[in-house]
Amino acid sequence: MPAHLTSLSFYLCHWREVHFEGQRKFAAEFASPLTYGMACACSYRRFGLSPRKRFTARSRRREEYVLSSTVLEVAIGFAFCYASIALITSSVYEAGASLFKLRARGLLTGVKALLNDKEFNGLAKDIYNHALVNPQDAGTTDAGKVPAVMPSYIEPKHFALALIDSIQKTPGALDDFKQKIDAMGNPQLKLLLQGMYARSEGKSEKLQAELAGWFDASMDRVSGSYKRMAQLFTFLIALAIAGLFNVDSFHLFRTLWDHPGLISQIAMPAGSDVARAVEGLKTLPLGWGPARSSMLIAIGGWLITASSALFGAPFWFDLLQHLVNLRGTGQKPDKH
Repeated sequence: MPAHLTSLSFYLCHWREVHFEGQRKFAAEFASPLTYGMACACSYRRFGLSPRKRFTARSRRREEYVLSSTVLEVAIGFAFCYASIALITSSVYEAGASLFKLRARGLLTGVKALLNDKEFNGLAKDIYNHALVNPQDAGTTDAGKVPAVMPSYIEPKHFALALIDSIQKTPGALDDFKQKIDAMGNPQLKLLLQGMYARSEGKSEKLQAELAGWFDASMDRVSGSYKRMAQLFTFLIALAIAGLFNVDSFHLFRTLWDHPGLISQIAMPAGSDVARAVEGLKTLPLGWGPARSSMLIAIGGWLITASSALFGAPFWFDLLQHLVNLRGTGQKPDKH
């Protein structure tokens, strides 16, 4: 090949990408076909302009975008489904807890255990008949009977004052309070109150603080017991809802993965709007229809759905908000 054509090929190989089109036209007009091919090949290798590589990279970016978009849509669908189930479950539980007075009954059980009065015929009865603790009741509950009106919360200071009045029987100074404690029949409770009285040095304010702190610490245990019971009932209610409406997490995942566009039809509920949550669930591929999978797999999907309700509706709604914001700021697909 002539020397001047070889120099032309070497010169063309070092031009920038923006001038490549001009290089191609120039070589096509003034150089031989061999020189033109060498120039193109050299430019492709130097600047990574291989048409096949560019097409492959563009296709890979498009596939990655579609995959990430599908994963995000599926995550939004699951977060919305679980948030709605948790919201409905908590609403049902709160209605049941209010109807059956679960908090008030749990508090009564805790007070009876605290004062060793399981029969409700001693100090626990006297405290619940006290106006500071149960002002809405007449205060005439008989021994062994559950009060007609029960508080769901007792102020620790009010409990301390009511306990002192119940032990003294008559309001007044603490002059004979120690004698009243010494005459108590319950040895465990008597020893506890004797220690509190000794630490308070017979001063009313210090004794009230001791009793209030003791009650507050005991109510932490009662609160923990109530939360465990609430979680059990929440799981059972969510499992019943999942089984009744066939909220199968496995089927939901398969359907949303194949049809991520279903998420765009969902009306996101605002806050604690149960009605909108129910309407939104209707747009998801849920419910009883043609046989889709074995009953064993469906039960597994129900259990996963019921377990998600234990996280609470606020957790899922916060996650849903973050995912929706992420979708709004995500990468746009390549138009070329």
